[in-house]
Amino acid sequence: MKSRRVSLIVLLFCLLTTPLWARTVTLEECLDLAARNNPSLKAVSWDSRIAEEGIRQAAAARFPRVDAQAGYTMQQAPQGAKIAGITAETQDPDFAFGGLSATYTIYDFGRRASRVQQARFLADSTAHTFAARRSDVAMQVIEAYFGILEAHRLVVAAEEEVAQVEQHRKMAQALFEEGAVTRNDVLQADVRLAAARQNLLATRNRRENIWLQLNFLTGADQSFRGELDEKAGIATVDVRPDGVGVLARRSEIQALRSAVEASEADVKENSSNFYPELYTRLALDYAQNDKAKEQTIMSASIGLKMNLFDGFATTSARERAVHSRSRNQDALRQTEAQVQLEIATAQNDIAVAKERIGVTETAIHQSEENLRINHERYQERVGTATEVLDAQTLLTQTRSDYYRALFDFQVASARLKRATGEL
Repeated sequence: MKSRRVSLIVLLFCLLTTPLWARTVTLEECLDLAARNNPSLKAVSWDSRIAEEGIRQAAAARFPRVDAQAGYTMQQAPQGAKIAGITAETQDPDFAFGGLSATYTIYDFGRRASRVQQARFLADSTAHTFAARRSDVAMQVIEAYFGILEAHRLVVAAEEEVAQVEQHRKMAQALFEEGAVTRNDVLQADVRLAAARQNLLATRNRRENIWLQLNFLTGADQSFRGELDEKAGIATVDVRPDGVGVLARRSEIQALRSAVEASEADVKENSSNFYPELYTRLALDYAQNDKAKEQTIMSASIGLKMNLFDGFATTSARERAVHSRSRNQDALRQTEAQVQLEIATAQNDIAVAKERIGVTETAIHQSEENLRINHERYQERVGTATEVLDAQTLLTQTRSDYYRALFDFQVASARLKRATGEL
């Protein structure tokens, strides 16, 4: 009874002291953490808020502009008038003044509407750009996730190679002590063992670096390490040969299309600067003057204003808007062609990775049998140490090729999903 109680206490202690990250971390959890905690996404997310304020700023032109002013003027001498040879002061030498005015643009040939429309398209472009950036981060997370799984498999293969070479080295040492082989077999095994250990260290270091990259992408602590899901996979997608619907789903394409629309609105706005503007103005002006009957003047105005010459600034602004529109149109066409290229290359990589998996899977069994045969031949003193070491290296290489093909298939599937706008 006492031993059972001690066992329960030990079990409870182990459960309480086991790190939470010891559980399996799924790919979906990593993607969710990256969407919420990725540093670059947090920085880019502010662009959408800034763009929304740009809409409010552009829409402000639809309301009257109200200005107020106040001040105090001190003059060397008051202004006066000469009447029948007599000079009479018409104002105080020092006086306070103030005013309140409201100005409203009645018609400006679509300038305000174009400005608001441009701000809205820019906000849409910013939102799509953020979605594209989020897709890029998701792709980086997937590459890091499967990179860790691949590196872990390669570490296991490298550890097995080290164990096999150590076993062969012991056999060579025993045969050398018996006088059955020369010392060259032992030295050859030592050199190959050193190479295998270096490969193991490099593979472990690569796995460690990818873990650091994944922790950065997901906003986790650098020391975080967990068990990843070995069964994680990316579902393949079907793409029509004509690519219909793909371009409409890509966030980069949508962002550039919105940018083109914003450029169109910018051209309209700058073109309207060549036309006059009809406005109204209500004003209340006060100037302290004891010599005047009315110190406060109320006025209402309706007017027309138009720029006649500004050093060709208006013309340059319109040409700049036209060139910007052309640049965005060319960028859109380039991105559309690039998306088609991404889809084609991802499809090719998926097809090749499938074939590589089948070929290397069969080659592993052949390499294992080849190592077994050469190992037995060496024990029977028929084969050479070089044949055994080459067989061990060949088996490690075959296993590595299989693991790389396995995870290259998953990454290529993710690239295809990203290219089609489904990631």
